[in-house]
Amino acid sequence: MKLIINNIKWIMLISGLLTCSMILAVFAPEAALISMFGEALTEPVAQVVVRSWGFLIFLMGVLLIYGAFKPMYRNLSLVIVGLSKIVFVLLVLIFGAQYVEKAAVTLILDSIFITLFALYLSKVKSVS
Repeated sequence: MKLIINNIKWIMLISGLLTCSMILAVFAPEAALISMFGEALTEPVAQVVVRSWGFLIFLMGVLLIYGAFKPMYRNLSLVIVGLSKIVFVLLVLIFGAQYVEKAAVTLILDSIFITLFALYLSKVKSVS
């Protein structure tokens, strides 16, 4: 537990940089979808939705990086990003079972980061 507390800044930076990689979806939505889920959407509205989705995920990464350097906002950023990652994992597991294999690396990494964030927050909360 002490390892997580002492290294939360680095955990947030790594998670933030990985999460920021979804900026790809803004510039290459089809490539991002194929990379993430193994499928591409061809509807014109998909271009808008996927680009928006990619930018929102990118912002979650920026929030993690900001929280890593601004301890005052660390807990808030961990809660917001943690909830976002929980919802993503649950949505894929509930509604996108056919994509689990293709998205396995992301699902596993997000689950690890969710766990680390929760452990950190539970320890910090119990200390306060």
